[in-house]
Amino acid sequence: MHSGFPTAFPVPSHAGSLSTPDQSSIPDAILSMETPNRPPSESLGVHSSQERVLRIATRESPLAMWQAEHVAARLGDHSIPTQIVPMVSSGDVDMRPIDGKRSVGVFTKRIQQALLDDEGDIAVHSMKDLPTEVHPELDMVATLERETVADCLVSPAGVDLDSLPQGARIGTGSRRRGAQLLRARPDLKILPIRGNVQTRLKKMHDGEYDAIVLADAGLERLAMHDLPRVRLSLDMMLPAPGQGALAIEVRRSDELAVKTVSALNLPAAAAGVAGKIDKSSVTISRYLQPIGQDCIAKKWKSNGSLMKIEKSNKLGKHLGVLLIKFR
Repeated sequence: MHSGFPTAFPVPSHAGSLSTPDQSSIPDAILSMETPNRPPSESLGVHSSQERVLRIATRESPLAMWQAEHVAARLGDHSIPTQIVPMVSSGDVDMRPIDGKRSVGVFTKRIQQALLDDEGDIAVHSMKDLPTEVHPELDMVATLERETVADCLVSPAGVDLDSLPQGARIGTGSRRRGAQLLRARPDLKILPIRGNVQTRLKKMHDGEYDAIVLADAGLERLAMHDLPRVRLSLDMMLPAPGQGALAIEVRRSDELAVKTVSALNLPAAAAGVAGKIDKSSVTISRYLQPIGQDCIAKKWKSNGSLMKIEKSNKLGKHLGVLLIKFR
């Protein structure tokens, strides 16, 4: 459990600048992370005199900007010049609750379109936000260090789920989270919430919610270490596929970007999200889409193929969410 709210949130300061990232301008949260040992830029297959600037397309939210800065710092370690290109996605401006028809790609389509329109060369996404359908002209070529996969319950007092009052109002934009909360506490009132992390925290402090549920990875990346929260166990709250991981996407036709960014890929991190990104077989996320509501995949073979699906009215009657349960 964490205590004490932060008075300010770190926001990257040089978005849109053209540079080979200067360590003095990179947040401490980035510099403190371990970087794999590699020789200079030649290890990326790009000569140090390469003059092309790689443009990193990203959303404008503080967390998305941190992610873009993180990728820029990794490339800067190898003397690859970058430019941050902030953009606004439909998910940032449309504050209506996300439903089943509008949930796919609301935070990623604008960034992907920027690559297709040659407004950027690299797209940085939260892996869990990516649609499971792969665009034929784009390729996800790198996964960096993965943060915690857990969700957490954030409240002014930092209490756990059992300590919330009867009928407490919980803010979440995720049907997955809402269904699992209602399974544990049927008395809770699950209310939709939109906006970036800072916006959601303000809404809670303004009294719209008694608590909210957020991905712990984002809070860690924003260095909100003192934010009062309780991490939810995986037995109680299963995360989204790919949660905590960053996905770096480029145009397949851009040989330089493919070669450069692919060299940043960490095999261990990529293996951990292989079920989300595998293009050659039916993945977990894709398999669940056509099954219909109220199902839980109960058992999986070691190679990831489905062994058994069971009907679950306990979850489906609340929000019709699809969940994966591993045994």
